[in-house]
Amino acid sequence: MSGRGESSGATLVTPSLLRDWPLPAPGADKYSRGSVLVVGGARATPGAAMLAGTAALRAGAGKLTLAVAGSVAVQLGVALPECGSIGLPETAGGSVKPELDSIHSYVDQADALLVGPGLDDPDLAGELLEALLKREAGGDHGGGGNPGGGAGSRQGAAVVLDAYALAALVHLEDQLDPWRGRLILTPNPTEAGILLGRDTDDLEKDLAEISERFDAVVSCQGLITQPPGLNPDEPDLWKITTGYGGLGTSGSGDVLAGAISGVRARGTSSAQAACWGTHLHAAAADRLASRLGPLGFLARELADELPALMLELGT
Repeated sequence: MSGRGESSGATLVTPSLLRDWPLPAPGADKYSRGSVLVVGGARATPGAAMLAGTAALRAGAGKLTLAVAGSVAVQLGVALPECGSIGLPETAGGSVKPELDSIHSYVDQADALLVGPGLDDPDLAGELLEALLKREAGGDHGGGGNPGGGAGSRQGAAVVLDAYALAALVHLEDQLDPWRGRLILTPNPTEAGILLGRDTDDLEKDLAEISERFDAVVSCQGLITQPPGLNPDEPDLWKITTGYGGLGTSGSGDVLAGAISGVRARGTSSAQAACWGTHLHAAAADRLASRLGPLGFLARELADELPALMLELGT
């Protein structure tokens, strides 16, 4: 990999760099491309889980399961027939409860676990994360990852956190040992500030602090960081060189988290998944902006651009 940025020392994520950092070969079947489990989708916000799941499949993941509020599970399964759709217990208002009985086996089999898209209650999101952490800490799991060759066969299942799941992380910092080294965080600058407990003022340094504090890869505003030494053969800071302002639209963050999860499930390192997923997300916005205009394209249209972009990058 090459392409250091002149001002900050960041490695620039260019098409040339990505061609020299190819994704794993697709293998013989869907199991070799890994399994993604998305946990989210409250009754009022099921589309967020659907956007994330669609992006994961478009990024090349082999299998997808959406675990969402029970009142919308059937509808999502029909709207996205390529997924498995599992209903979770919910409150009277439609928020997902932190009860995992129906998804234990899916958590065990996932190569990438994405938590957050469409969760609409911050307190319940925190309880859900705590339940997942206690499950791993207590050994009540099968180890994560499938035997077919996805991420679980190399480094353990990734845990990707977005939206309300990010804010909940702060209160669980002393319980994070089961996930340290496997976390990928996708905050916006406001959420990055919540993770730090203060406003952000130098995003590169602030994201590096988050990476080190939580032992996590972080993607935010076109910057990707990882803790020093997490992968000695990789840099600790990258910068995306593409992307358009039209990304500031409803659902765009769900697509980003899904794309990163889909790439990670295929067997990459977390940093490679974040760099590829963030570049693909931004480049998709450029494509749509050139055809439709700089504003007004929809988040769901971003995912449809991903396969062609990957083909152009030789993977």
